[in-house]
Amino acid sequence: MILLGPPGAGKGTQAKRLAEHLGVPQISTGDMLRAAVQAGSSLGRQAQSYMERGALVPDDVIVGLVRERLTQPDAKAGYILDGFPRTLGQAEALEAQGVKLDAVLALEVPAEDVVRRIAGRRTCAKCGAMSHVTFSPTRTSGVCDACGGETVQRADDREETVRRRLEVYAEQTAPLVRFYERAGLLRRVPGTGTIAEIFARALQALG
Repeated sequence: MILLGPPGAGKGTQAKRLAEHLGVPQISTGDMLRAAVQAGSSLGRQAQSYMERGALVPDDVIVGLVRERLTQPDAKAGYILDGFPRTLGQAEALEAQGVKLDAVLALEVPAEDVVRRIAGRRTCAKCGAMSHVTFSPTRTSGVCDACGGETVQRADDREETVRRRLEVYAEQTAPLVRFYERAGLLRRVPGTGTIAEIFARALQALG
């Protein structure tokens, strides 16, 4: 199955829990790219040539990597594609390559909730520990609990950046959601509440 959702929706957290519960691998394109490059496969070498130039890896190479990854033994009983495909073109290419899906879970989180989740993140400039101004604040504002370093807001966590990322996601994903809805595969899952509550909804949506 595929797990879709905007930045900050908790896809990684839910994909990990679902993978453990179902006994299948959680597969992300980032992991696949790194593994293929390290393995030196034909597709890995193609991907590396783009990555070394700082260019986006084309859809056909990404989809080829996905299909190659899905032939591995641990994926025989099923798998969860985490945040892939990201575009209608990738979804159509995946279908054209004969990849059969059972379900597509769409985590739905209001934009303002996503902004609060991401824009509130703080990272220690010294040790990299994460905190959140609302959900998991440090004991002293601006000071890391772990090492005493300064906590800062990363550039990609700033509110204006988050809102732009949400706009891009909406532009790319709206056609993708319609594509899977027409195919009868889409299951909408409200992505607000506790991790356990969202996980229970995901399992219910899968039946």
